[in-house]
Amino acid sequence: MSVLDRKLWRDALRLWGQGLAIALVLGAGVAVLVLGVGAQRALEETRSAYYERYHFADLFAHATRAPLAAADRVALIDGVRAVEARIQRQVILDVPGQREPATAALVSLPDDARPDLNRVHLTSGRLPEPLSRHEVLVNQSFADAHGFRPGDGFAAIMAGRKRDLVIAGTMLSPEFVYALGPGDLVPDDRRFAVVMAPYSALAETFDLDGAFDHLAVGLARGADPGQVMAEIDRILAPYGGTGAYDRSDQPSHAFLDAELTQLRGLSLIMPPIFLAVAAFLVNITVSRLIALEREQIGLLKALGYGSVAIALHYLKLVALIALVGIVLGWIVGLWLGRGMAQLYGEFFRFPFLVFDQRFDVFLLAASAALAAALLGAVQAIRGAVRLAPAVAMAPPAPTRFRHLFRARFGLLRHAPQALVMSLRNIARWPVRAALTTLGLALSIAVLIASLFATDSLDLMIEAQFFQADRQHATLTFADSRPERALFDVANLPGVLQAEPFRAVPVRLHHGQHQERTSLIGKPPAGDLSRVIDADHRPVVLPDVGLALSEMLAGLLAIGPGDRLLVEVMEGRLETLEVPVAAVIQQYLGLGAYMDLQALNRLLREGPRIDGVHVSYDRHEEDAFFAALKTTPVLGALTLQRHSLAKLEETLERNIVVMISVYAGLAFVIGFGVVYNA
Repeated sequence: MSVLDRKLWRDALRLWGQGLAIALVLGAGVAVLVLGVGAQRALEETRSAYYERYHFADLFAHATRAPLAAADRVALIDGVRAVEARIQRQVILDVPGQREPATAALVSLPDDARPDLNRVHLTSGRLPEPLSRHEVLVNQSFADAHGFRPGDGFAAIMAGRKRDLVIAGTMLSPEFVYALGPGDLVPDDRRFAVVMAPYSALAETFDLDGAFDHLAVGLARGADPGQVMAEIDRILAPYGGTGAYDRSDQPSHAFLDAELTQLRGLSLIMPPIFLAVAAFLVNITVSRLIALEREQIGLLKALGYGSVAIALHYLKLVALIALVGIVLGWIVGLWLGRGMAQLYGEFFRFPFLVFDQRFDVFLLAASAALAAALLGAVQAIRGAVRLAPAVAMAPPAPTRFRHLFRARFGLLRHAPQALVMSLRNIARWPVRAALTTLGLALSIAVLIASLFATDSLDLMIEAQFFQADRQHATLTFADSRPERALFDVANLPGVLQAEPFRAVPVRLHHGQHQERTSLIGKPPAGDLSRVIDADHRPVVLPDVGLALSEMLAGLLAIGPGDRLLVEVMEGRLETLEVPVAAVIQQYLGLGAYMDLQALNRLLREGPRIDGVHVSYDRHEEDAFFAALKTTPVLGALTLQRHSLAKLEETLERNIVVMISVYAGLAFVIGFGVVYNA
């Protein structure tokens, strides 16, 4: 071993504390990068493999009642690879042992149970018999939540009749990887189910023999989705088509995309913070080490060691510290990645999870960490190798200290000497002091950011569940009903207050911009479900025109006073020009609101409603739920108290984990900066 290499190991042992602090900061950056990129790849590759193997559809469309011949015409569109005509409804379930009704997405299977698109993955049992009117498949998470096995059963309100259903098997579907019930912000497996039954059974039940109300379309490679959707809309328009849409508007896929966006942000934002702090710490340590070994550097040069050899010696020391951090980061990143995979298993229902941490992820993280460490050392090493031997062996010129402001202004005259010395050092090396302060600020920022998330969620919950939607339950009808249905709901057992609403699917156009959403009609004096602004103040909906959320208005590049084209996707299927009366700030969603009476006048359909918000007497809850289980026109039920409890349960479990991880990362940064400074 050469002389410089023996010195390298002695220096590494002598500086083990500072080296370990730097290695920990580097390791944190490596771990976050391995976690972020690895988890992102795992989710992307799992989703891609699942979609491909089980033929997840590219486009979707709804209609009121379209003949199967219309699906055959869609199949002839240039670029269409496969078409699946289906029946899809929302129904109410009466689950044994559960007081409150559950909601189900009821989806038809081909009678031979071999769909071309959105194929199911059986997890237990078997497929329903083609001629059976009672056998169904249910999603695995719903079965697990209730302890159901093949052969167990429950009842469903279908087309106004209560029907007993038997579970033939449990399944997973690429269409419901993230199975979210109506009005819920997180999945509630006890109150939302995916139920699949043979087409012939549902067609008989809903009077749709030879017809369908939902279409799934697979595209060929290179097909233009926009052109295909336009053709689908043209074909389905006479049959009550509500407009085709692609995967970006499919709820399950949209939530997966949101998770991937979050992981990309984690990979892009967090690692540079740790690597920048590590580079600064390396610079401090190497600068201090070179200053202490100035005479040794001069002696080595006098004995014939060149500048390159000396520079490589210090770079090797830095590389050794970086190597320790890289290995620690790999281990921690792999461990956190597997933990993330387990979280995916709880939220996203895949039949498999591709968590193959390829070598390039580790190589990328190691390269970034090593580059940051070496860059931090370059400036300090460059000054050392430029010194001539005679200059390096001579003591450095003494630092010139001044009296700061004491001599001129009489400041700090009675201050302790330790404070004066500290202030002198800060004034003498302001850049180092500023960077140290910045490093500590970053550690605080990481912790504050994690804690800020809890405050933001608390504010969102307060606004959504206690200020805006204050109802106990939301009843959504299977189809639009006359306004007199409001009085039928008001007469249900225990109902104290009832408010109607209408939700019309629309496509909003302004210039080159368009957005698909629902136009919500609310009564002007509504008290249960209100539109509120960012200050939690109720917004009075205008008599004429729309009120848009600030985010939706931004996407459409529109403001108050502008005119908007509203393409109605149900009923008359017409395009109307409506003024924008107000733009309001909201925390959630792309909201478009209108006075209920004004909306009905605009659509020229008379007073109709799509559902009712209610508050009820909690002492009569059992009677209220029992009545809902026999209400024939009900399509979906949202219970605010249950949705809030499920959201808080999910947040409580995940926020604790998130804050613990971020607190650990903040501690690593703070410890490394303080120890080395």
